[in-house]
Amino acid sequence: MNILGIETSCDETALAIYSEENGLIANCVHSQVDLFKEYGGVVPEIAARDHSLKIIPLLENLLNESGEKLKNINFISYTAGPGLIGSLLIGDAVAKTLSKLLDVDLIPINHLEGHILAPCMEYSELKPPYICLLVSGGHTQIIVCENFGTYKVIGETIDDACGEAFDKVAKLMHLGYPGGPVIEQKALDGDPKKYAFPRPMLHSGTLDMSFSGLKTAVLYEVQKINDLPAEISHIAASFQQAAFDVLEKKIEQSFLETGNETLVLAGGVAANK
Repeated sequence: MNILGIETSCDETALAIYSEENGLIANCVHSQVDLFKEYGGVVPEIAARDHSLKIIPLLENLLNESGEKLKNINFISYTAGPGLIGSLLIGDAVAKTLSKLLDVDLIPINHLEGHILAPCMEYSELKPPYICLLVSGGHTQIIVCENFGTYKVIGETIDDACGEAFDKVAKLMHLGYPGGPVIEQKALDGDPKKYAFPRPMLHSGTLDMSFSGLKTAVLYEVQKINDLPAEISHIAASFQQAAFDVLEKKIEQSFLETGNETLVLAGGVAANK
């Protein structure tokens, strides 16, 4: 049984063919990062238009490189949300059109559930229950995966996502987009203790988080600095440490509250070393 997967929730057009018998057969991704460097973040209208231009050529490349034929596809799965509505609609339209043409069933996928379960494809020994820290540009949540299809959100940001804070802080310092990788790189040469940025909700007693105030604290500090280039690495290191201190504290607390100490890191920010 072969499944064609389609993902267009934000700024990447991604396609994959997965076999129940042989696992992942092929996948391809087109990133829109270069489109948004000058804006410092994703522009939804531009993202949707780029998906519409790239998705069919990407599908053709996927089929050519894998040697698979559309007639051998048994199911089509696609990201149904959450995400940017314009981007989602491109994947939705292609998935439903192919479903009609091939007369195969559709499997709508929740973007966040995909993050929670994707590690199970790579690590066969990983089974629920486990805790997932979903930390990306759009979401920051602590979720208990009780079983396949059964989830409980036990903590989340009350304002901005952690990844969004990285992007905005990078923009403040004119470092480009996306912010996560460049801040991580700059932080390698910085002193994480030089700037005493706040750790919002660190001792709130709940598993909820906040990153808006941290972002604002960085803004105020940047506005006071006369020689910003000389301080960028220290600001990056101090900001990154503050953000991750919060995440680590909340994860530790989630272990205590649930008794579960199996942790899955998911989302773009999880790529930070």
